This record gives sequence, C-alpha cells and structure tokens, in this order.
Amino acid sequence: MYYRRDFTPGGTYFFTVVTSERRPLLAGPGAVEILRGSFRTVMADYPFRIDAIVVLPDHLHTIWTLPEGDADYPFRWNRIKGRFTEVLSARIRPIWQNRYWEHRIRDDADFNHHVSYIHWNPVKHGLAQTPEEWAYSSYRFR
Repeated sequence: MYYRRDFTPGGTYFFTVVTSERRPLLAGPGAVEILRGSFRTVMADYPFRIDAIVVLPDHLHTIWTLPEGDADYPFRWNRIKGRFTEVLSARIRPIWQNRYWEHRIRDDADFNHHVSYIHWNPVKHGLAQTPEEWAYSSYRFR
C-alpha cells in the first residue's frame, strides 16, 4: 500500500518522529539541547512556526505551521534529523526511523485535539503524572 503525503502550502501539520528501534536516544537534557539546536539552525534558514511539541525518550510529536506558499516539510525534517545525527555522535547509527508520520490539521477542533494529544503524551507513557511535570513539552510555555 502506498502512503501519499499531503503538501498544502502554508499548511499546519502534526508530526510523529521516532528513533531507530525506539531506542531512548532523546532522553535527558543533553539530547534535548542538541535537538533544540538542530531545530533553531534549520528554522534560521527555512522558517516555520512550532505550535506545540513534546520530546519523549524515543519519539517526538510536534505541530508546525509552514509559511504561505511553502509546503516543504520533508526538506526541513531531513535537515533537522541530519543535524541532530551529525552533532550527537557518529558512533550511534542509525538514530532515526527512515520515515515519519504526518497529518495535515484541518480545522480548529483538529488542532486542539492534536495539541492536547501532544501535551498529554508523557502522561500516557507513564513519564509524568500531569502535563506540567514533563520538562520537554510546549505545555510549560503556553
């Protein structure tokens, strides 16, 4: 079965990106800082808005809004994942699953549903009792 990606210029998208073999490569402040730096580097040249994000030990969820007329999120993910891999270490390979999952946000209800999913994900996985407790979430910056 062939999966067809949605490329809506200026669209808002929910993404799930997973580490290879679900290894906990994103655990801890060091890895999160490298990931944050990777996002910043790419966003400086290829802007987009992060509407929500959560980083868990083996995956992350995020919602992005792309600039008007721009639908090239695959290029951005390629750069972010590549930068993270380059900075983290050459001795740990592969870091990421080859693919990622994306869903174009269709309306306000869909947006709110996915933001809630993102913020409650650490609770779902038993990593926190409440969204406020998880340090690597945009919930803390609402």
